[in-house]
Amino acid sequence: MIILISLGIEGTAEKTGVGIVDDEGNILGMAGKQLFPEKGGIHPRIAAEHHAKWIPQLIPQAVEEAGISYNDIDLISFSQGPGLGPALRIVATSARTLALSLNKPIIGVNHCIGHVEIGKLDTGAVNPVSLYASGGNSQVIAFESGRYRIFGETLDIAIGNCLDHFGRETGLGHPGGPVIEKLAKSGSYVDLPYVVKGMDFSFSGLLSAALREHEKGTAIEDICYSLQETAFAMLVEVTERALSHTQKDEVMLCGGVSANTRLREMLNTMAVEHGAKFYMPQMKLCGDNGVMIAWLGLLMHNQFGPMDIKDTGIIQRFRTDEVDIPWIKNEKSYLKLPDDLIAKGAESNIVKSSYLGRDAVLKNRISKNYRIPEIDNKIRKARTKLEAKLLSDVKKAGVVTPILYDVDLHDKTILMEEIKGDLVKDIINEDLAYEIGENIAKFHNLNIIHGDITSSNMMVNDKNQLVFIDFGLGRYSDLFEDKAVDLLVLKKSLQSIDYNTAIKIFDKVLEGYADEYKDDSLNREQIIKKINEIESRGRYTH
Repeated sequence: MIILISLGIEGTAEKTGVGIVDDEGNILGMAGKQLFPEKGGIHPRIAAEHHAKWIPQLIPQAVEEAGISYNDIDLISFSQGPGLGPALRIVATSARTLALSLNKPIIGVNHCIGHVEIGKLDTGAVNPVSLYASGGNSQVIAFESGRYRIFGETLDIAIGNCLDHFGRETGLGHPGGPVIEKLAKSGSYVDLPYVVKGMDFSFSGLLSAALREHEKGTAIEDICYSLQETAFAMLVEVTERALSHTQKDEVMLCGGVSANTRLREMLNTMAVEHGAKFYMPQMKLCGDNGVMIAWLGLLMHNQFGPMDIKDTGIIQRFRTDEVDIPWIKNEKSYLKLPDDLIAKGAESNIVKSSYLGRDAVLKNRISKNYRIPEIDNKIRKARTKLEAKLLSDVKKAGVVTPILYDVDLHDKTILMEEIKGDLVKDIINEDLAYEIGENIAKFHNLNIIHGDITSSNMMVNDKNQLVFIDFGLGRYSDLFEDKAVDLLVLKKSLQSIDYNTAIKIFDKVLEGYADEYKDDSLNREQIIKKINEIESRGRYTH
């Protein structure tokens, strides 16, 4: 049996790495250098100069560690994107030069997928929901229908960027994460904004609020504690939503921010509460490294063969969901729920109940052990109160929602009508998709944002009516930005079905939406443009 050996070159941001791996998953050699800026953030030109200096030195180091000759290398792999343009160009040029000089095949790979695949190799995870948290990326990724799908991502800056920026502005230094983690251990909570929009998160407002607290003279330990707890709770909540939606039973953490002990603890707690297994690769494989590029290069090469040199240009905004992944089987197991539990969502347990002799359900917005009580109580109470109001107000738009029977703000519960019928995700077709679009536009016309429109949060009842359920993340907003985010959440949830079918279904949703939305100045093309603009923000932010 012939064993193939791949050399991978990484350099999407401030880390330069070279790794050597064989196709049995053995790590043969690994070398790397990190750029530490004297002040400010990572400058693309300086990162490129760093890579240009170190790649020629790291290649022979990795080869020597592997105990092989250059002739033993069968494939040159490189990170093609996403990343900083000048840095990526140095990496691609180095890879092409090496491949041509050795007369070896070459392949470019997606940096984000590299993190997930090396994590799976190292931990033994089969098909996890992955939280990829780093300086330049913050994504919740899971495999569905032939590709890795992004179920949630940042709408502005990445978590690592947020922590580093706070560190620089407050004089804590770069990188900010380790210092913030240390100071947070002796801090107390101060109120900071918690921003989860559907399946996405936003850190810019949180960062600004934390910096304002610093300007006011709030103890730095308290700000660090509150910033860390709030930001990580947002990340874990969205990961939990993806886990609940996909019904997988594995959770994996990867990326440089994995070094934070508190984040690992929170994610593990969430996984245990859902009966899922938690994985994290060894720390040297969490940050950007050449090994993950070498390993993904082998996986890609085994399926698609090498690239032509003319196809090895960089892709600065390389989407995780643009790559076909034929080597994964969509294996997942389902947890058996107790008999009295209808559903276990990311935020609530739904149990059977009754009201004046009628079948009802009790939505119990349960406490989350991964969140500190100050954040947990604030979120649960506010969302329970607002959801009750939204369920009533949506009816004014002519949209069917469950009848509200009772609200208990102390216990954070809502008693409502039981909807009997089918989940939309099990029966979706183009006609139903058009109706969904119409209904979304109806409550958007009243400036009501659902906040979590997924194919699991809509049903067709036994009267053949479309019913919208679970307004737990809902709010009021007249901004079309927020309405477009609502539609983007649905688009992402549809990715769990066949990819080509999902495109047709979402097109029908937009058709129905555009026909019903009461703004003559906004047509279907403008709606699509806005959704694409929002989606593009999460691609790579540094």
